[in-house]
Amino acid sequence: MSKHARARSRPARTSCRTSRRTARRALLAATLGLVTLTAGWVYVAQDSDRAAGAAQARTDSRPQPADRTAADLPVRSPLQGLTGISAQTLARIPAESRQLILVTGRAADSSESTAAFYTRPDAGTDWVKVESWPARNGARGWSEDRTYGDLTSPQGVFTLTDAGGLLSAPPGTRLPYDEDRGFVATGRGVNGESLVGSFDYVVAIDFNRRPGRSPLDPVMPDGEEKGGNIWLHVDHDGPSQGCVGIPKDAMRKVLQMLDPAAKPVIAMGPEGF
Repeated sequence: MSKHARARSRPARTSCRTSRRTARRALLAATLGLVTLTAGWVYVAQDSDRAAGAAQARTDSRPQPADRTAADLPVRSPLQGLTGISAQTLARIPAESRQLILVTGRAADSSESTAAFYTRPDAGTDWVKVESWPARNGARGWSEDRTYGDLTSPQGVFTLTDAGGLLSAPPGTRLPYDEDRGFVATGRGVNGESLVGSFDYVVAIDFNRRPGRSPLDPVMPDGEEKGGNIWLHVDHDGPSQGCVGIPKDAMRKVLQMLDPAAKPVIAMGPEGF
């Protein structure tokens, strides 16, 4: 009887071992399935991110920041907004000057020219033209080595520090101004025209003179052979002996605009000087 009992118990143990193996296989299969599902989810998520990025790249046609910066960079004028001068003349304009009168002659031997008033907001920035007027210069044009009586205007860049005239200074004048009866032109112009009123308003051009004094100051530091009393004054409808003439209304405006704090200068000469 006991033999029979043992004989019947063997299948039970076999069945138990079989159940455990089956359970382990099921657990392994479930684990593998979970890993496969997780890997698939990660792949799908990454693929979705790539697809979204590609779609964004296709729909976002705006320039990138670097492109916008390059496109927006201003192209600066090689002559800082000026025309009719050379790079050498530009280099002679003081960096701290913020006001400029540019007189450009029609030719080296011409007495006809144009005067333009320029300003700039800060030292070293580009110049902006405010206004321009027809002008006259020396009857024989321009010279870099002027001598007294040669009827040329001196070519170059000169400071503007002092003013004066027969008439009172226009309202708002800031340059030192000398109102004096000595500002009376005598005789006639080169072409025989009257000089009356020519010195109603003048601005001294600092050529062969001592800055900080009346335009009537007679001292010529570089010698009398170079001539002096070179002024910006009222045009008398004819060429000058060396000065620059502009309309009377223009002279009033110039006196009202010139500011010693802006270190004003005049650059003058023939086209391209």
